[in-house]
Amino acid sequence: MNAFDRLATRREFLKRATVLAAAPCFIPAAALGKGPRPAPSNRITLGFLGLGSMGLRHVNGFKHESDCQILALCDVDRPRREEAARLVNEHYGNRDCRQYADFRDVIASPDVDALCVSLPDHWHSIPVLMAVRAGKDIYGEKPLALTIAEGRAMVEAVNRTDCVWQTGSWQRSTAHFRRACELARNGRIGTLQKVEVGIGRGSRIEPQPQMPVPEGFDYEMWLGPAPWAPYTEKRCHWNFRWILDYSGGQVTDSGAHHIDIAHWGMGKDHTGPIEVKGVGKFPEDGLWNAAVTHRFTCRYAKGPPLCVGSHDYYPEGIRFTGDLGWIHVARGGMDAHPKSVLRERIGPEEIRLYEAPPDRQGHRRNFLDCVKTRARTITPIEIGHRSIAVAHLGNIAMLTGRTIRWDPETERILGDPEASRMLSRPMRAPWGF
Repeated sequence: MNAFDRLATRREFLKRATVLAAAPCFIPAAALGKGPRPAPSNRITLGFLGLGSMGLRHVNGFKHESDCQILALCDVDRPRREEAARLVNEHYGNRDCRQYADFRDVIASPDVDALCVSLPDHWHSIPVLMAVRAGKDIYGEKPLALTIAEGRAMVEAVNRTDCVWQTGSWQRSTAHFRRACELARNGRIGTLQKVEVGIGRGSRIEPQPQMPVPEGFDYEMWLGPAPWAPYTEKRCHWNFRWILDYSGGQVTDSGAHHIDIAHWGMGKDHTGPIEVKGVGKFPEDGLWNAAVTHRFTCRYAKGPPLCVGSHDYYPEGIRFTGDLGWIHVARGGMDAHPKSVLRERIGPEEIRLYEAPPDRQGHRRNFLDCVKTRARTITPIEIGHRSIAVAHLGNIAMLTGRTIRWDPETERILGDPEASRMLSRPMRAPWGF
């Protein structure tokens, strides 16, 4: 049996298991005499691409879910993958977790059912497209892709297959964000007049010296499809997000989360703005070149404008303002005016949004459940793409200094060839898709 036959067999088993009304999706561990965990044949097997800040958080999260097993770990930085493997093996009490420096080896593994992709933004699209073709289900970190063109290619690939996709926009699995969006969607503050999103400032740094590549770090692979540049410590790992060759700064990093919630509360999950304009301050020298301060406004065909900016302009979080009051929601909680809005109940016939399990694993748990049932996740790939497209358009508007006219149906910029070229970026050979 080849790899694709095996994947199809496991997937068909999962589908058949879920339609047995009189039995759970997976055989109870107690019935198999295996203690608290299901038998290995009944666990979702996971591979991880990228073991930085978010990747390691996902390792520490997924390892506590009894119906999955972490089998393979990949990172171009050997100390990172060795540390992750130690944590996994220590948790399971074995030495079975495999380590790889090349993501293609994990994708080619026939015993890996699903992937968690937590790579730098410039490395999202290529592995995802390969993994979709290989029949893997995917939990993909935000922002979805480095460019709108790459994101659309990922959406189309996932939609052509049976792939279960979860975008890592985990705020949708948090009760107070859901509550704020339900209140806004159901008219508790009247007709929406505007929505404001406040995200953090970017960062500056002086020019950096070229340095020797650390032992155990495959820097050439880290660069991958991005333009070649000399190694320096502040270029890689966490700091990639401040460099436009690899990311979009705070606009796409924090913006991916809060714009996603704004779209949820506005009911704009499957569309986008028709016009974007704004202004940003970009460093004139130094290694980091993403916007330090930023503000842009999006106009939609229907409904209120969406205003996104750094804390110089808007407080952290999302504020929905209607003609009868406002709701402000951030990671620290929710407030409203009038206060009575917070006590409102949503009736059974009103708009009800997805309610995650009441624990911190809600987003991961939703992904695993959907892998078993083949249902849509709370944040499928189209939603992740539409949310981050707003941030990309904001960056394009600020970089060009012009108003961007956008067709959300065709995903084309109208009447601006220079701006249109920024919807994609060339990839360094031999990489491409």
